[in-house]
Amino acid sequence: MSIEQVEERMSEMLDDLESLNATVKFVCKNDGVIFLDATETPAVLSHEDDMADCTIKITTQNLEKLLAGKLDPMLAYTMGKLKVKGSMGIAMKLTGLLH
Repeated sequence: MSIEQVEERMSEMLDDLESLNATVKFVCKNDGVIFLDATETPAVLSHEDDMADCTIKITTQNLEKLLAGKLDPMLAYTMGKLKVKGSMGIAMKLTGLLH
């Protein structure tokens, strides 16, 4: 799956992600950045490389698995498949919103 397809999948989830009320930057190795601004109503996705409340480094393939429910976020974190920088509380809240 390409980063554009991942972004499209995330776009379908924006209504749920609005309750996050924070900014999250997904840094997909070799594919770029997806920036979620859930402080806006409606929430907005972009490719900005701005400062975020929480930054998640993950491969595009693992992000796709995460969004599809095929990869447990806590297991991925424990195994080093994703790294979190910034607010761990926002990352935990995001875990409950992704499905």
